[in-house]
Amino acid sequence: MSAGPARVTFYSRPGCHLCEEAEVVVAAVCAELGESYETVMIDADPELQARFTDEVPVTFVDGRQHDFWRVDATRLRAALTA
Repeated sequence: MSAGPARVTFYSRPGCHLCEEAEVVVAAVCAELGESYETVMIDADPELQARFTDEVPVTFVDGRQHDFWRVDATRLRAALTA
């Protein structure tokens, strides 16, 4: 794993089937590339809940929004290796 801060932030919520599917992709790509990711549950923060409620899961790479609803492994890999 990378020694620095996580390059990928994965915004999620409990019970979200799209979130569960997307996190599998995020975890696999990050493991393959030696990157770490952090998961943030939006329901714990009213501001995040209001911002992302209809878009979860939402994936950020290096602080910029990358994907929402679904995570494409090829696109994520490209963003992390660019």
